[in-house]
Amino acid sequence: MKNWKPLFFENNKIPVLLSKIAPINIFALSFSFFVWCRAEMPERTKRHETIHYQQQLELFMVFQWIMYGAFWLWGYIKYRDGKKAYYQCPFEQEAYANDTDVDYLENRKRFAWLQYRV
Repeated sequence: MKNWKPLFFENNKIPVLLSKIAPINIFALSFSFFVWCRAEMPERTKRHETIHYQQQLELFMVFQWIMYGAFWLWGYIKYRDGKKAYYQCPFEQEAYANDTDVDYLENRKRFAWLQYRV
C-alpha cells in the first residue's frame, strides 16, 4: 500500500471548474485513485497529491474527505478565512511540509498527518 500511486491526469478542466467554488485557486486535486491537474504536473505536485492519496488510503477514502471537511469547517470558524482554513488542515500541512522531500513517501509513517494541528 505504501508504494501505491494514484492515476495522474494532466491538462484537465476539473481543477479549473472546482476553483470557481473553492476558497483557493486549485492547481491539482486528489480524489480517490485519481489526481487531476490543470497543467503538466511537476514532480513536487505529484508528491504532494500522492501524500493525499496515502492519507485517503489510511482512512478508507471516504473518512479522509469527511475529516478534511470537518477540519476545514473548524478552521473557517476559528480563523474566519477559507484560505487560511485550507492551509491549516492537518492533511495539507503534512503535504506542504513534505512535498519537496523526494524520499518522504518511501519513509512516511502511517497517519503522519496526526502530528499536525488545526
